[in-house]
Amino acid sequence: MRFEGLSIGVIAFLIIGIFHPIVIKGEYYFTEKIWPLFLLAGIAALALSCFVRQTILASALGVLGCTCLWSILELKEQTKRVEKGWFPRNPKRKSKT
Repeated sequence: MRFEGLSIGVIAFLIIGIFHPIVIKGEYYFTEKIWPLFLLAGIAALALSCFVRQTILASALGVLGCTCLWSILELKEQTKRVEKGWFPRNPKRKSKT
């Protein structure tokens, strides 16, 4: 039996699940201005995935890269959720942005 598909599915599930609190905490502590970090990490992971020969690792890097890029949009959405009161605003933050 080959378990690559199952392994890639589990890895994708874990990466996406881990990024949910990363986006929430990132917006809370640093605002959405940290989006360039996600952009650089996403591009780096996608570029690395093109050069890795092992299928599972290349797939994991691809999922990680796409998740980082998607997190840029989620940071902006998280800011809106905070403004609506769905998530707490950092009380130490002086300005809205």
